[in-house]
Amino acid sequence: MNERTIINNIKKGDTVALSKAITLCESTLEAEQKIAQNIITALSGKSEKSIRIGITGVPGVGKSTFINSFGKMLTLKGKKVAVLAIDPTSEKTQGSILGDKSRMNELATDKNAFIRPSPSAGTLGGVANKSRENIILCEAAGFDVILIETVGVGQSETTVSNLVDFFLLLMLAGAGDELQGIKRGIMEMADAILINKADGNNVQKAKNAMLQYKSALHLFPPMQNGWIPQVNTCSALEKIGLEECWNLIEKHNKQMCVNGFFTENRKQQNNYWLHQQIKEELGNKKYTQLKTEGKLQALEEQLLNNEATIYQLLAAL
Repeated sequence: MNERTIINNIKKGDTVALSKAITLCESTLEAEQKIAQNIITALSGKSEKSIRIGITGVPGVGKSTFINSFGKMLTLKGKKVAVLAIDPTSEKTQGSILGDKSRMNELATDKNAFIRPSPSAGTLGGVANKSRENIILCEAAGFDVILIETVGVGQSETTVSNLVDFFLLLMLAGAGDELQGIKRGIMEMADAILINKADGNNVQKAKNAMLQYKSALHLFPPMQNGWIPQVNTCSALEKIGLEECWNLIEKHNKQMCVNGFFTENRKQQNNYWLHQQIKEELGNKKYTQLKTEGKLQALEEQLLNNEATIYQLLAAL
């Protein structure tokens, strides 16, 4: 499948071409990276109508189960849903470890859904290195809702907020002192907090946790976009509270479009990724240059012989 065919097929909504393009994006081979960049350039700016939703939370909170139930509800409403599930990376194979797709059995067989697990490849912030490019590809393929599931590593997962229009934080009740989780960073980025697993004997605990979080959110400064973060309970397993969650996202989206923040937010995000890309590309080029010229080995020897520290070696470059 050549470059032009991939571009044309993605525009037609072909998920095979979409998968191929994402694979090219995530490749470390220079030739494939070049093709991927051409595809991204051709498909950029094709959709401003999609909603990008980031979903994060600690491991075990039920992100995959929530996405499976929530995504299925959306496809039944006639939405086309793409899921970008970011998995921890195997140091050995550089592939995904968890394979969240296996826990999204309903969505995996839905013709209006596309699920793509991607290795985080050591990238901090709970997202994969090429998440932004993958979002652009999914939107070009005609997906209305893009769900980005983060790794689930805790407080460092604020990077995802620079990718999405709505940031959803899933929490658990009864897993210890709920207020321990209320810290600046990930909490103040959230547009909504959902207490998951509010079913069975856990219903009252979830309600109590909801009240605690509602009270705690008053301690945070108001959001620049004028939105007041909401706290609700849900059960992904019992499919309770999902409709309310979607209504909340639609309300947020409408408010952001009316006050102009939707477009402004995406512009700011583009600037953020420009800076990140410059840092990354220049860093990679310098590293490859040092390696190709054989200077990397000399730096290693100086370090091992205690002739210089890492900082001294960097300063000399």
